[in-house]
Amino acid sequence: MANYHIWTIGCQMNEADARRLSDELDLVGFEASESVEQADLAVLYSCVVRQAAENKVHGQLLRLRDLKRRRPGLKIALAGCLAGEETASLQRAYPWVDLFVSPKADISLRNQILDLLDLDERYRVEPEGAQRVPGVSAGVTIHQGCNRRCTYCIIPFRRGSERSRQPADLRAEVAGLVQRGTREVVLLSQIVERYGWDLEPRRTLAELLALLNDVPGLERIRFLTSYPRDFGADLVEAVATLPHVCEDINLPIQAGDDTVLRRMARGYKVEDYLRVVEALRARMPEIGISTDVIVGFPGETEQQFENTLRVMEQVRWDVVHVAMFSPREGTIAAGWPDDVPPAEKKRRLHAVEELQARIAAEINARLAGCTREVLVEGQSKGRWYGRTRTNKLVFFDHPDDLRGQLVQVRIGQTSPWALQGELVAAPVAV
Repeated sequence: MANYHIWTIGCQMNEADARRLSDELDLVGFEASESVEQADLAVLYSCVVRQAAENKVHGQLLRLRDLKRRRPGLKIALAGCLAGEETASLQRAYPWVDLFVSPKADISLRNQILDLLDLDERYRVEPEGAQRVPGVSAGVTIHQGCNRRCTYCIIPFRRGSERSRQPADLRAEVAGLVQRGTREVVLLSQIVERYGWDLEPRRTLAELLALLNDVPGLERIRFLTSYPRDFGADLVEAVATLPHVCEDINLPIQAGDDTVLRRMARGYKVEDYLRVVEALRARMPEIGISTDVIVGFPGETEQQFENTLRVMEQVRWDVVHVAMFSPREGTIAAGWPDDVPPAEKKRRLHAVEELQARIAAEINARLAGCTREVLVEGQSKGRWYGRTRTNKLVFFDHPDDLRGQLVQVRIGQTSPWALQGELVAAPVAV
């Protein structure tokens, strides 16, 4: 049987899709290879959200071209957002790639790979008892595509219209992960609140959370990415009341100025965003909230950027993911003048980073001396690490193997990015 190597870049949805493919290939007898040099099959999950990511994909494809010249039997599959429906131009650019798999395609990637390798039917039946050990925390894609058209975003054109998976299928996947050691799942979608709107009968994310909350052995549930206009009262209540759903929300704002938001076609104003934050904190005062910010959007003035900094001071997010605007071919904004100079974009990015470092340091400092429940994910440089329910990264020392355990940790030293603590209670039985 063949060895395979999967290379992934970009969003957690790519990581979740890669994990599912690994599971499927392992179940039919493939073996994972840490090095592509020893692989018979190389699969790339690509990202085109920003130019830097696309450049890395291109570099990896050139590396595989050189490897295939030495090993003509190597099969190469390109998946993810670079592999759109129109493959003719990709085939001309990358003739050494054997298979292009659009994220819009419903056909199983595993079956396409089996066809590519010309493997017969016995490899299409999953052997009894075969399994692959997943991580303590695993991403699960619940909803693909996006029906919105933010002027800067290429995702709707690459991943297509919205498509939800059936609740029963998702519960079965999550239950299978838990049986093999997963303790936390992260539900993934471009706009996670729109899960189930296309199903018949219509479902909601709150209903799915309630369904998964009862999976035996599942300790934590997170979800992303959220959209302010779709975050309803039923979802606020689900997060507040379901015991296994974490008080941790990723709610992108993208800009703190209404004019910029309108040019982005985000569909809400700053005051709409603030109402959602107020509703969440009214029910869960210590909830962790992260966001995304784009600086240097076409036409963004200094005053409009300053408005974003003011909103940062007002909301006080736990984490801010900030990026400089990068035009993506095919989007509306790509046709506008990219009129904020690169040096000014970089200055604004650093201003956001510096302000957020101060805010996060102040937020985290309040946790010194507090005890928090931590799900232990693994070790780094000999120290255990894990996350609180509000998604704070915590490091601590202990001689026992605590991977996958829920432990109580007293927080000592804090910083904007992580917390240091000590174990104060034995692991909670799971």
